[in-house]
Amino acid sequence: MTRNPLRLLRTAPPAIPDIPDTGDDSATRSMLVHAARTGDVRAFAALVDAYYARCLRFALHMLSSRSDAEEAVQDTFVRVYKALPAYEERESFEPWLFRILANRCRTAGARARRHAEFVDYGEVPERPAPAGHDDSIAWREEIGLALATLPEEQREAFLMRHVEDMSYEDMAVATGAGISALKMRVKRACDALRGKLMEVDRD
Repeated sequence: MTRNPLRLLRTAPPAIPDIPDTGDDSATRSMLVHAARTGDVRAFAALVDAYYARCLRFALHMLSSRSDAEEAVQDTFVRVYKALPAYEERESFEPWLFRILANRCRTAGARARRHAEFVDYGEVPERPAPAGHDDSIAWREEIGLALATLPEEQREAFLMRHVEDMSYEDMAVATGAGISALKMRVKRACDALRGKLMEVDRD
């Protein structure tokens, strides 16, 4: 059976509760952001519900410690809440959110490198895989380990593009890097992952 790493990275193990994702509903999202900016705590809670699973997925793949990933996500939403009054609604919320999250992951990653702790990739909250898909925990772990070997900037760009489905324009906002540089990072990450996973498949 052909294995597709991107689908595996989005797979949600049944042990993780399903968290509603309204991120595709731009109208609802805009309404929630506007309400949260004016101090509506329930609207902010709805935003957290909408984005928490995606943020945790990104953080878990960026970091090697589940506790560090959860802390980075929690810190992200604390900072988002404090920064919302100054948020310009003409900006797209998602790349703004991921810019804060990416910065928190970079900070946590610097700490994590001092004491490596590998995450159980069977615990990552992901999107459901298509029926009949090879969803072995062992293979997900191999993908996670391969991702962990990438330089941080390449891993970040790969996840944003191929796991979170972000446009290069939004990635540029989230990372502060130019589009050409991001495309090169994604290409290098794909080339490196392809080589590493081919080696695993041959073993």
